[in-house]
Amino acid sequence: MTESSIDELLNWVISVDRRLILMESMKRHTFVRASDVAHEASRSTQNISHALKELESKELIQCLTPDKTTWKKYALTDTGKKVLAKLDGKYL
Repeated sequence: MTESSIDELLNWVISVDRRLILMESMKRHTFVRASDVAHEASRSTQNISHALKELESKELIQCLTPDKTTWKKYALTDTGKKVLAKLDGKYL
């Protein structure tokens, strides 16, 4: 992945606050669940679930429990870690 692609993803993340909230949570936790992030951020679970789907579609995170219908766990991908590293200290 090129530096330009990482910068595009960075701009995409910061353009919507729920994505930024989710990335901030990923910074503090090895894996996250929508309900846990929602509780921490005082957001609805649906709002955070939407952000999870968005980040998963951009391959920034991956579902660790795809066979489950509820309580799914997500972790950063290598690309997600690169974006988080650029966010850290500047936007988080």
